Amino acid sequence: MKESEKRKTIYYFAYGSNMCLGRLRKRTPSCKFITTAKLEGYDLRFHKESRDGSGKADAYRTDNPDDKIWGVVFEISDLEKSKLDKAEGLGHGYNECVIEELNACMYCADEGAINEELKPYTWYKRFVVEGAKQHKLPLSHIQKIKEVEAIEDPDTCRNRENQEISCN
Repeated sequence: MKESEKRKTIYYFAYGSNMCLGRLRKRTPSCKFITTAKLEGYDLRFHKESRDGSGKADAYRTDNPDDKIWGVVFEISDLEKSKLDKAEGLGHGYNECVIEELNACMYCADEGAINEELKPYTWYKRFVVEGAKQHKLPLSHIQKIKEVEAIEDPDTCRNRENQEISCN
């Protein structure tokens, strides 16, 4: 087998809805759990403006050592990275950030896409909570997510489609 034909993989740090394995598998079927991880100096916020009008998760860099965000490191095929980029809106509100200590990439909200008035939809928040539970993140982190105010998605079709996705 030629070097160019070998399957290459990348590490991806998920901290929002992609922690839900069922959701991530729809986007990147090759995804494989590696480990859970904590980033210090970041705060989980739901202020990234989405195309659907809601707030999506953002690993907001504060540089405050008291702030931390938990997430999951997955290995994915580099051939699926473009599908993940598209699903995440890379270049349309999210930028790719490299986390050197994890040798992984993640998506961070572009400053121009931050709106502190936004709230996540209930289905989106469910993905984040269930994904955190699925990977046994600290209870204090899960509780912090549960306390985030969420709103119902006015698009009943989209709401139903997302409610039908299981994290398992």
